[in-house]
Amino acid sequence: MAHDQTSTFDAAELVVALSHYDIGVIESLTPLTKGSRRSPKAGIVAERGKFLLKRRDAAHCDPERIRFAHALQAHLKRAGFPAPGVIPTRSGGRTFLRVGEHVYELFEFVVGQRYRATPTEARSAGETLAEFHTAAASLESRGPVPRADFHDNAVVRRAFDSIRERTPGTEGAAAGILQRLHRAYDAASRSAAACGLPTFPAAVIHCDWHPGNMLFREGRVAAVIDYDTARVSRRVIDVANGALQFSLVGGEDVRDWPDEPDLDRFGAFLAGYESRIRFQAGERNAIPPLMVEALIAEAVAPLARTGRFGDVPAGAILPVIERKASWIVAHAEALSRQPSPAAV
Repeated sequence: MAHDQTSTFDAAELVVALSHYDIGVIESLTPLTKGSRRSPKAGIVAERGKFLLKRRDAAHCDPERIRFAHALQAHLKRAGFPAPGVIPTRSGGRTFLRVGEHVYELFEFVVGQRYRATPTEARSAGETLAEFHTAAASLESRGPVPRADFHDNAVVRRAFDSIRERTPGTEGAAAGILQRLHRAYDAASRSAAACGLPTFPAAVIHCDWHPGNMLFREGRVAAVIDYDTARVSRRVIDVANGALQFSLVGGEDVRDWPDEPDLDRFGAFLAGYESRIRFQAGERNAIPPLMVEALIAEAVAPLARTGRFGDVPAGAILPVIERKASWIVAHAEALSRQPSPAAV
């Protein structure tokens, strides 16, 4: 979900950026509105194919991080994983372009559908995550690799203070919810660690495995399209976040969002992953507390930055996050034993 003010391309900016790529005569340009509103995108039909131009969010322009993400994406594509190709610039063959204060990337355009919240798609997302972990394991990293994630993260804890200090509507009942969510995050961190999380093997993980970063065709993942948050951590971090994201139930009115996830999709996602990679001892038990951490971290980050979660003010979303987190905690044992649906 996008959380901040919309950023857009202007015509002159597009002309300058695309002049650095050898894609032939441009036939059409289409603004793309999906994904982060701080990172504008455009679909391009040109003489040499279809492409996607992206201007990176200003907060994610570290050259080493970009090089790592692009090296991973190229490695995955060579391994047959559904990662779009990164298009190099005309001169120098660089995989990203800096013009003034902006950084641009050009990718192959992949045709597909957005997630329709079916168990079949959730299972495919779980299978594809296992394939990602298998392919990424052979990446020979060069240079520094990011390591922090949503688990036991000091940045998440500081976000609670930022929300209290900067956000209207977090007095009274909302202040109490913030305190309880802070305690819930800390408790979930301790619980995940007690399951053995620090001893699980480290690997390259995606760290943002959710429906908005995937395209589907006929119920199968056709492409995984964002590697900006990839880092080295524990594989179960990805599994827990994916199980959460692919089973969340929302709706038009935040007040109507149910506490519980869709258990068919939850089970399908885990079954898909385990059809490729078997869980180690303790990993299943670590999934529910990690889901709580992921749920809370995803909410407090944009609230600390803007005071809103998408278009929803803090005072409206905080009770929903608390209810959902409380449900996971209360049903942690059942979730860790959740079987796959009979038919997916």
